[in-house]
Amino acid sequence: MSLKCKIDLHMHTTVSDGTDTPEELIRAVRAAGISVFSVTDHDAVKAPQILRGSLKKDDPKLIPGVEFSCKDEQGKYHVLGYGFDPDAAPVQAVIAHGHSLRMQKLTVRLDFLRETFGFTFPKEEIDRLFALDNPGKPHIGNLMVKYGYAKTKEEAIVQYINRMPPGIQSVRPEEAIRGILAGGGVPVLAHPFYGSGNELILGEEMETRLRRLMEFGLQGVEAYYSGFSEKLRGQMLAFAKRFRLYATAGSDYHGTNKLVNLGDTGLNAENEYPEELLRFLRHFDIET
Repeated sequence: MSLKCKIDLHMHTTVSDGTDTPEELIRAVRAAGISVFSVTDHDAVKAPQILRGSLKKDDPKLIPGVEFSCKDEQGKYHVLGYGFDPDAAPVQAVIAHGHSLRMQKLTVRLDFLRETFGFTFPKEEIDRLFALDNPGKPHIGNLMVKYGYAKTKEEAIVQYINRMPPGIQSVRPEEAIRGILAGGGVPVLAHPFYGSGNELILGEEMETRLRRLMEFGLQGVEAYYSGFSEKLRGQMLAFAKRFRLYATAGSDYHGTNKLVNLGDTGLNAENEYPEELLRFLRHFDIET
């Protein structure tokens, strides 16, 4: 594997809120020329379980991944896990808890839309939602567009779904981090600058957040991300260097559910790969 291998360590399939099946995604990964990738569905590891038995010798290198949606008294976090055993009991326990909470949220959100705005859907559509592996806001938003309650999925989420009052329990960040570690994986904070809604976490607030998560066992940050400017990337790399954290790179690809392309991480062949990223790759025996 050359130093300039193309990597993308953050992408989603139909197992959560992406539009590509795992099989379609690996074909897209090959076509994009990506050498190292990770599928990080929300609260689920079904995709890497499907893919790991079907990859050929010359296929891109798969690092098993997951993204846990977390929340506590200090705010929201998305915690990525890499390289764990997908069948490990500690990982499966967090997945089961996250899935249970996700299904509760689905019920509460549908009730809120009906009671507050009068939005109703046929029973077969509701049954289809509950049959999904991990239904979330995009699935509800697409359904609202289908039945004329919103013009776009984004409008549905921002103008209606997100107006639901807070109070739904979520997986706590320490639970996700410790589950990933116990499963033999590496916990990484996804798109670290982004908090709740349009919140942007910077400076001392970011330092406080990272120090707190490091107490739980956080080992890395997603320094390269499709939504980051060069300035933000530089700031997060500085944090990674200062705290000796791994740095990762991910697009957050969701297929047609987001205007993000595979491999769109801000990291390209002209970049000098930072030591924090190289250490992460070497952790998984990827030649650098």
